[in-house]
Amino acid sequence: MIFEIFMRFLKFFLLFVCTALTLLCSAQSSDQLKANKKTLESEIADTKRLLQETQKKENTSLQQISLLRKQINNREKLITELNTQIFNLEIELDLNMKLSQSLDKKLEYMKTDYERVVYLAFKNRRLMDKIIFILSADDFAQMYRRSKFYALFSENVKHQSDEIKKTQHEIANKNAEMISIKEAKLSLLDNKEKEVKSLEKDRASKSKVLDDLKKKEKQLAGDLKAKQAKQKEIEAAIKKAIEQEILAANKKKAEKNKTTSGSTAKPSSTVLEYTPEEKMTSNSFVNNKGKLPWPVAKGSTITNFGKYRNPDVPSVMMESKGIDILVESNTSVRSVFDGVVYGILDMGSVGKVIIIRHGEYITVYQGLAEVAVKKDDKVTTKQNLGTIGKAMGKGSYELHFEILKEFTHLDPEMWLSQK
Repeated sequence: MIFEIFMRFLKFFLLFVCTALTLLCSAQSSDQLKANKKTLESEIADTKRLLQETQKKENTSLQQISLLRKQINNREKLITELNTQIFNLEIELDLNMKLSQSLDKKLEYMKTDYERVVYLAFKNRRLMDKIIFILSADDFAQMYRRSKFYALFSENVKHQSDEIKKTQHEIANKNAEMISIKEAKLSLLDNKEKEVKSLEKDRASKSKVLDDLKKKEKQLAGDLKAKQAKQKEIEAAIKKAIEQEILAANKKKAEKNKTTSGSTAKPSSTVLEYTPEEKMTSNSFVNNKGKLPWPVAKGSTITNFGKYRNPDVPSVMMESKGIDILVESNTSVRSVFDGVVYGILDMGSVGKVIIIRHGEYITVYQGLAEVAVKKDDKVTTKQNLGTIGKAMGKGSYELHFEILKEFTHLDPEMWLSQK
C-alpha cells in the first residue's frame, strides 16, 4: 500500500517537473514572439502613416507601391507570428489541463488518505483512552514511543490538511491561468482576423496602384532616369569633396614630414594615410557591422542598394548606391557612428549633404533641409545632424543614405541593425 502511494506521488512529481520545464521554455519563446509582434505592429503603424501621406497626392507613385509591398510583407509576418503565438497557447493550455488533471488526482489520493486518518482519529478521540494506553506501557521506553506516536499522528493530520488546502489552491490558480490563456487566445484570434482583413485591403490597394502605374510606365522610367542622372551629379560632387579632403590631409602630413625629416614626397589625392586613432575607429566600425543604428528613428526603406528591376513594374530599372528612406516631416537625422564631419554640401533642390568619416569608412546623409553640425565637428553615435527636407519634385520627405569604404559603395542594410 505504501509503495503504491509512493509510486503515485513519484509519477505526479515527474509529470509536474516535465510540465513545468515545458511551460518555462514556452514562456521564454512567448516573450520573444511578443517582442517580434510589438516590433511588427510598430512598423505597420509607421508605414500606415506614410501611406496616408503619399495617398494624399493625386499622382500614383513608386513610393506607394514600395510602401504597400512592405506593409503587405509585414502583415504576413505578423499573421505568422500570431499563428505561432496561438499554437503555443494551445500547447500551454493542453499542458495546464494535464497538470490540472494530475493535481485533481493528487487531491483525490490525499483526501482518501486523510479520510482514513480522520477515521482513526475519530476511533481514538477520547482523551482518557489515550492516557490509559500510554500509562499501560510495559516500560518507560514504550510509554515514550506511544506518546510520540500520538504527537506524530496529530502532526500528520495537520500536515495532510495543509497539503490538501495547498493543492486546492494550486488547482484554483491553474484553473484561473487556463481561463487567462483562453482569453489571450481569443484576443489573438480576433487580432489575427483583423490583420487578415487589413491584408486583403492592402492587396486590393496594391493591385489598383499597380494598374495605375502600368498606364504610365514610360513616364516613371523617364522620371527615374532623371533622378539617377541627378544622383550621379551628387555622387561626383561627394567624390570630389572626399578627394579634396584627402589631398588637404595628405598635404598637411607631407609638410609635417618635410619639417621633421626633410622629405619632399608629393601627397596623393586618392590615398589617405590613417592615424592610429583612425585605424581604431575603422576597426570599431567593422566590429559593429549589422549593429549600427538607423540614421532615422522611424521610416520605411523604399529604394534598396544596387541595380535591379522594380519588383512590381519590371520595365522600370532601379539603381542606387545607397538606400532611400521615406520619413515623416520634421524627422531628425542622426549619425550612425562616432566620426568627424568631413564635409557639408548644398545641392540646391535636393537639399544638403553631410559626409562623415569613420576612419576608412564614410557615411553620407543626403536630403537635409537644416544642418545642426559644421565641418570638422566630432560627432557621436545617434547625434542629431539636422532635419529632412522635401524630396525633389515631391511632397514627401526622403533621406538618401550611403556607406563607403574609401570610394567603394557598400550595402547599408548589411551594416545597419535589423529593426
